[in-house]
Amino acid sequence: MRASLKYIIEGFVIFGSIFFSFYIEDLRKEDEDFITKNELVSDLIITLEDDLEQLKNLQEILLESERLILEILNDIDNSHTQLTDIDAINKILAIEVGFSFFPKDGIFNQLITTGSFELIKNNQLKTKLLEMYNHQKDRNYATSQEIDRFNIDFRGDIVKKFRIRFSYNSFDGKFYGSRSLTNFKFDKNYYLSNSFYGLISQGQLYVNMYMRQLKDIEENYKASYALAKEEIRNK
Repeated sequence: MRASLKYIIEGFVIFGSIFFSFYIEDLRKEDEDFITKNELVSDLIITLEDDLEQLKNLQEILLESERLILEILNDIDNSHTQLTDIDAINKILAIEVGFSFFPKDGIFNQLITTGSFELIKNNQLKTKLLEMYNHQKDRNYATSQEIDRFNIDFRGDIVKKFRIRFSYNSFDGKFYGSRSLTNFKFDKNYYLSNSFYGLISQGQLYVNMYMRQLKDIEENYKASYALAKEEIRNK
């Protein structure tokens, strides 16, 4: 009986040691996972800041484009008496409808692939992120494609109808160089036509539609930014 009791006790000690080592390893792994999660959420905050800045800049460009479109439409409504030919051309060329929002989703994808997303405590933050990087991202992509197709036709029509020629400096400007207008032939009949009026009005529609969409995206980004900072504070 003494020998049996000894083996039983030794068995319990061995089993207890193994169980305890697994328990310690689980705690260590859990701590590592939470550290990884918090690091990724911190990186996500930086990404959200960058995207919010991009959203702000895009909305400013679209607002300026809407202002230019309204000036062109008002000039057409008044039989081209408010703007000179060159002013009208410069304003038309300054209209930017085709800029799109490209979210930085790399950190979100890391949260998913590493399993860190499930460790986020705030369920509202998880819901917002899923909406932003799934539904809103797909919707933004679909809208951007439609606007890009319009912008290609819009630019092509303008350059062709007004016989516009540029000089181009590849080394000027931050990214793509800079262009300057060197020659054009103002087609007043086309400028006052229903076709051009409809084209410009369609551009205004896309500007307003995309601004509304960007505003919805921006609201989710701001909410996610606040929730992510709260997640880090409550770690």
